[in-house]
Amino acid sequence: MIIKLRQTVDSKKAEELALVFKAFHIKENECSTLVTASSLKEIPIQYQEFIDEFWVLDNDMQLSSKKYRKEKRTVNFGNIQIGGNTNNTILIGGPCSVESEEQIRESSQLLMKLGLSALRGGCYKPRTSPYSFQGLGLEGLKLLAKMREEFGLTVITEARDATHIDEIIEYTDVIQIGAKAMYDQGILRACAKIKKPVLIKRGFGTTLQEFVQAAEFVLSGGNDQVILCERGLRTFETATRFTLDLCGVAWLQEHCNLPVILDPSHAMGYAYGVPNLARACVAMGIDGLLIEAHPNPKVAKSDASQQLNHDEFEELYRSLHAVAYSVGYKIV
Repeated sequence: MIIKLRQTVDSKKAEELALVFKAFHIKENECSTLVTASSLKEIPIQYQEFIDEFWVLDNDMQLSSKKYRKEKRTVNFGNIQIGGNTNNTILIGGPCSVESEEQIRESSQLLMKLGLSALRGGCYKPRTSPYSFQGLGLEGLKLLAKMREEFGLTVITEARDATHIDEIIEYTDVIQIGAKAMYDQGILRACAKIKKPVLIKRGFGTTLQEFVQAAEFVLSGGNDQVILCERGLRTFETATRFTLDLCGVAWLQEHCNLPVILDPSHAMGYAYGVPNLARACVAMGIDGLLIEAHPNPKVAKSDASQQLNHDEFEELYRSLHAVAYSVGYKIV
């Protein structure tokens, strides 16, 4: 249940009521809001005088539900807004991993050339094998911050686990919670305490409800700057890396009030299929695309097969405008 308290209820009383209802207490538009488990269906009569409005939800997808808030939430991605009524599809580009200053500078220059502003790059890599490249760590974060200062870019990078979440929050503009870290409550709760945007990737064996409930951890802590990212599920198919769940995206657009971004690079796993898949994503009227691009994918230290080279990325970028326009969106 979501309970909006009367404006006459002060903070002290709101905290007392939060204890009574075993609820999260957050501020929305300067009003106190309590969020309880969805199993609560009725409000005891002695507390009704403090309550302005309340919503009874079917499950624990609550703050993210269109039954609570019909309008899609607006999220600030640097100087660009997505979600809401913006009809912006943000194109986020950059390599899988930050490997060197030269490499990440070339990636930054490509974005500047195209008039784009969102740079991605992994610094702490959650690799499947302990023998694979694990990322540059703090050195990589500092390189991303340097590119932000040099080129005015908005930088996004992934938190691998809770041990370095404070570094990620300090150095980046948008925190990405990867598919393998989606259940890490240390990361989720840390991100709930900040006001920076948080992009949560769907786990490759995760149901839609589990995915959205991960977002609820952040929302219920008071951070409403949350973005969902579909990046493919593990299915019976082995010819591609994963299977991009566009059906799931349609469900999210119908039932959730959070912006949705898609990552066709990780879903496909092979560069040859990424452009067509990206165009299909944009045709759904999505809020963003996450595309991996590398100056020379053949020598990339991680996910070499799925990264576009810079010429391919530019060609894809130029092809997306007509697709976005056809569904009333624009690439930014």
